[in-house]
Amino acid sequence: WGSVMIPITVIANGTGPTALLTGANHGDEYEGPIALQDLAVTLTPDQITGRVITLPMMNMPAFAAGKRCSPIDGANMNRSFPGKPDGSVTAKICDFIAAQLVPLADVVLDFHSGGSTLDFLPFAAAHVLEDKTQEAACMAAMQAFNAPYSARMLEIDNVGMFDTEVENQGKVFVTTELGGAGTSTARSVAIARKGIRNLLIHSGILQGEMSQAPSVNIDMPDASCFHFAQNAGVIEYLADLGDPVTEGQPIARIWPADRTGVAPQICTAGRSGILAARHVPGLVKMGDFVGLVAVVLD
Repeated sequence: WGSVMIPITVIANGTGPTALLTGANHGDEYEGPIALQDLAVTLTPDQITGRVITLPMMNMPAFAAGKRCSPIDGANMNRSFPGKPDGSVTAKICDFIAAQLVPLADVVLDFHSGGSTLDFLPFAAAHVLEDKTQEAACMAAMQAFNAPYSARMLEIDNVGMFDTEVENQGKVFVTTELGGAGTSTARSVAIARKGIRNLLIHSGILQGEMSQAPSVNIDMPDASCFHFAQNAGVIEYLADLGDPVTEGQPIARIWPADRTGVAPQICTAGRSGILAARHVPGLVKMGDFVGLVAVVLD
């Protein structure tokens, strides 16, 4: 006889586009919740034309526990869409968002970062889509967000993602990876705040001039960008985030954690580019993500 309460703020004025802004799809990612909490207490109706719907902690059970997935049913929200009205707690939340909120939106911004197990260069991203008109609108919105890096991304496994649900409904969708390691920084939150304002201006909801700075365009065109551990152990990175790497270059070594005098596993780059993401913390299991090598388009 209880309820899972999901905080939501709606700010509206007149007739205009609707933006749906979400954070904590994964509960251990903090830039979205911080920036959207700030927006909810600083944005006033007289500043906008249209509507802004914010869910700073869309996966409230996971956020309250500081975990990626819900402690109630163990589900990963970003693999649970479109949800089910008669499903588990996570499925019910997904169903409400997909059936009641996304249809209202013209543009959707879903904040992510690396959580407790990954760290990223700060980028906004839009996806390669079959509908090229929709893809172009998403890419333009991503560029307007103006993160330090702007990523064109081909999703390798998009079944059940919030991204996929929003895009299947024909909406403009932008996502981010703004850092990670289970925390936020002054810089990463500032990127989120600026990106929200820019996107609202780009969408015709907020008046004003966008704040624009140079952004490095990167691409993740295929599976060769992604690297995974073949062994368990202690990971030693041989390149830092943002460093250029060449195909075949060692980017990390995995040392055994249970013996000495044994050579490490060498993880090599599958293509040339820059190291855009890495594992956190220092121990990895077989199959864990090791690194993302993105192609610089500029």
